[in-house]
Amino acid sequence: MNLKKIIPELVQGMEKSGFKNNPKEIQTKSIPHIKSGGDLFIIAPEGAGKTNAIVMGVIQQLKAEFEDAPRAIIITSTKQKAYEIETQFETLGRYTNLRTTVVFDKGILQYQKDVIFEGVDVIIGTPKRVYELIKAQGIAFSNMKMIVIDEADSFKQVEYATLYGTTDAAPKSQLIISANKWIEKFDSLSERIMKSPKIVKVFI
Repeated sequence: MNLKKIIPELVQGMEKSGFKNNPKEIQTKSIPHIKSGGDLFIIAPEGAGKTNAIVMGVIQQLKAEFEDAPRAIIITSTKQKAYEIETQFETLGRYTNLRTTVVFDKGILQYQKDVIFEGVDVIIGTPKRVYELIKAQGIAFSNMKMIVIDEADSFKQVEYATLYGTTDAAPKSQLIISANKWIEKFDSLSERIMKSPKIVKVFI
């Protein structure tokens, strides 16, 4: 990984977390593609380091706090996974002022809307709740740059329907899909919502 092209604040976070001198293969391969701004599939087994690669890529793209409207949405399978991702932002982004919030099913919708309205850079949440917030006009898309779908191979059919609604709301955003393995559904996702996506695969 060429750290000269990574923002200093992220390099500091990587150093503190032990990633600078020992990056994983999926991070070395995927972060340059994330930096390019193009759509991307990240395919690697559990434990390969996909989540860290995504968090590093989002930090690199957003760099610092900016206005109030969110600039990235990360959609993941469960509330627990959403909080794990937020913890990675706190660790790797400790030297930035990027603001994150977690939204999830059965949480108080109005409270989550209020937190977003006060100003966040990254929303991390479950598919259903993200879509509910969009329908309730709780997410502004004026500054949206990135939509990430994490653990996409574990989503149910009904959750894919909410993903279409989310990506349709931000057609110009960079779209990143992460999964443990390639599934047939990704062929239609690629055609339906992505723009000439690259595919990064790692086997461990």
